Amino acid sequence: MSHTLLVALMIFTLTIVMIMSGRGGGNFYVAALVFSGVTMHTASTTSQFILLASALMGAFVFGKAKMMSWRLVFFFGGLNATTAFFGGFAAHSFGGTALKAALAVLLFIAGAAMFLPETQALKTMVPRFGYWNVREGGNIYVVNLWLAMPLTLATGFFSGMVGISGGSFLVPLMVAGCGVPMRVAVGTTTAMLAATAAAGFAGNALRGGFNPALAVPCGVAAVAGGLVGGRIALKTKPKSLKTVSGVLTIIAAMAMALNTLADG
Repeated sequence: MSHTLLVALMIFTLTIVMIMSGRGGGNFYVAALVFSGVTMHTASTTSQFILLASALMGAFVFGKAKMMSWRLVFFFGGLNATTAFFGGFAAHSFGGTALKAALAVLLFIAGAAMFLPETQALKTMVPRFGYWNVREGGNIYVVNLWLAMPLTLATGFFSGMVGISGGSFLVPLMVAGCGVPMRVAVGTTTAMLAATAAAGFAGNALRGGFNPALAVPCGVAAVAGGLVGGRIALKTKPKSLKTVSGVLTIIAAMAMALNTLADG
């Protein structure tokens, strides 16, 4: 069995788990590609291509089930995608080891945040400057713009730089910080990842590192995995999704930390 086929099968499996937990899985894709012998910068560019393919399919599944907030998609996704392009373009100014070390630390923090108590959606609006009241169905999500905007911009820049989606950080922000139900947060994040991934991929590809022979088979595998993962997520309990998301993020942090130490 060829190396590319083995990598594609690995991406297919990872995509199923990533989409069902509300994350693009870029951290795992980058780690898997690096462990398989791909250089960090090529892995980053390929990961963004995979994220784009899987996110588009996942968004289709969640959108059809009406498990997403388009207003939050455009807000978080727009901010994230804007800085993801610049992060992807700036990635080649940093060494691979430094990028992996930073990613490991931030992933651990994001994973731990998923075990914090989930903020309940508020039933009353907050009529103060800097707070955005989003009414979705029977809930009102109060987004603290003073907190959400800088964190989302920073997440987008770093996500584009290291080739991840940002879902590892945005899901905790929406669930723990804005009171968005887990399933809605998963669907919303999946939809916005397409824009972030496209911007990050463009920034990385302009600086080189894109290998179509590897990226295209992995992208096809990601589309299939996104379809399966999205359908599983719709049938899984929100609390279980939250736990899976946290555990996977911490595992990714540990794996990236070990790989970074091996480089040293």
